[in-house]
Amino acid sequence: MQRISNMIFKKSLPKIFGVILPVLALYAVPVWADSLENLRASGAIGEASTGYVIAREPSAQAEADAINAKRKAIYQEKAAAQGIDPNQVGKVYAEEIIQKVPAGTWIQINGQWIKK
Repeated sequence: MQRISNMIFKKSLPKIFGVILPVLALYAVPVWADSLENLRASGAIGEASTGYVIAREPSAQAEADAINAKRKAIYQEKAAAQGIDPNQVGKVYAEEIIQKVPAGTWIQINGQWIKK
């Protein structure tokens, strides 16, 4: 009896995770975006002209690293599809990001911080 329940559990577990993980990922994106907005609003994180965020406060470094890892993956994917350097993609995205961020967001251009 225990053998049968172990077999069922082992076969069902991957299916369960196959459903649960994508659902959790969908809920994580708005949380990540909300966190980024809060960090921008507080001034803990600023946007750079490279397409990446910069932690302006040490307490925001881990969050900045996580955001930049996600952005880097996107830039690399887009660059590979177009046959260009990921840094070029990042700069194009930076222009769009900087235009869309709300007033009061810190932006670093040529090493200088300015408030939008």
